[in-house]
Amino acid sequence: MSSYRQEYAWAKKLLTKAGCESPAFDALCLFSHAFGMDRTGLALSGDKEADGEKVPSFRGQVRSRAGGYPLQYLLGEWEFMGLPFSVGEGVLIPRADTELLCETGLSFLKGRRTKRVLELCAGSGAVAVSLAHFDRDAQVTAVEKSPQALSYLRQNVARHGSRVTVAEGDVLVKPAQDAVYDLILSNPPYIPAGEIGRLMKEVSFEPRMALDGGEDGLLFYRAIVTHYPSLLCPGGMLAVEIGAEQGEQVRRLFEEAGFSQVAVGRDLAGLDRLVSGIWPGGKRTAQVCNFDRNTV
Repeated sequence: MSSYRQEYAWAKKLLTKAGCESPAFDALCLFSHAFGMDRTGLALSGDKEADGEKVPSFRGQVRSRAGGYPLQYLLGEWEFMGLPFSVGEGVLIPRADTELLCETGLSFLKGRRTKRVLELCAGSGAVAVSLAHFDRDAQVTAVEKSPQALSYLRQNVARHGSRVTVAEGDVLVKPAQDAVYDLILSNPPYIPAGEIGRLMKEVSFEPRMALDGGEDGLLFYRAIVTHYPSLLCPGGMLAVEIGAEQGEQVRRLFEEAGFSQVAVGRDLAGLDRLVSGIWPGGKRTAQVCNFDRNTV
C-alpha cells in the first residue's frame, strides 16, 4: 500500500506529464477533496498509509484531470468573490476575471436609494449571489435559460441564503413587459462560433451555450443593447463582461444605443474586460417585468 505522500507525488507527476498549467495546485486540490487533508496535514501525516477505500476514486479523478477535465467540475465547487459556488457539467465555471463585473456593480449601487438589479445569462449565479451577499439592500433578479444552469443557480441561491429571485428567460428575446432596474449586469456568451473549437481542451467540457456568441461574438451584446435599455431607470447602468479584443466594438454598440459615459474597464492583466454605460432615458414608473419567475 502507498502512503499519502506517495499518492500526492504520483498525482503531481501525472499532471505534470499531462501538461497541466498548475500540477502541484491541482494535485493538492484533488488530494484534499479525496482525503480531507490539506497541505499541513500532508506534511504531518504524509507517511501514514493512505485510506485504501478512497485511493481508487482519487486516482480516477487525477486521471480525468490529466485528460483535460475541469478541476472545478471534479471538486464540485469553485470560489468567486470569496464565496464557494456549486458547479458541474452544464454550467459555466466562475472565473476571477468576472469579479470585475461584480465589483463594478457594487460600486455603482453604493449610496443609491434604490438598488434594483437584473443579471442576464446568470449561469451559476456567482455574480447575482455575490452582489446580494455584499449589498444586503440590493433586490436582485437572475435570468438564465439553460435548465442545467438553472439547477446550479437555484442551488447557489439556496446555499448562501440569498434573496435573489431566479427567473427563466431567453436574453435574445425582449421581455413581454417593461420593468425598472437601477443596474443590469451580464457576462453573456462572447466567443465567436468559429473559435470555440480552438480553445483550451478543458473549456470544451463547458456548455457551448454559455460560450457561443454567434458568428462574430457580438450576438448577445446586440440583443442586450436593443431589448434592455427600456428596463433601466434614468441614470441606470448597464455593464457587461467582454472578450479582450471586443472593447471598441462593444463600446460602439453602447454609444449607438444611446448610452452616455460609456467606459471600457480593464482586468488585472491590463486587458479590456468590461464595458459600462449610463442610460439617460426619460421619466419612468415602476412595473413588473414578465419573466417566468420562481423564487428559491
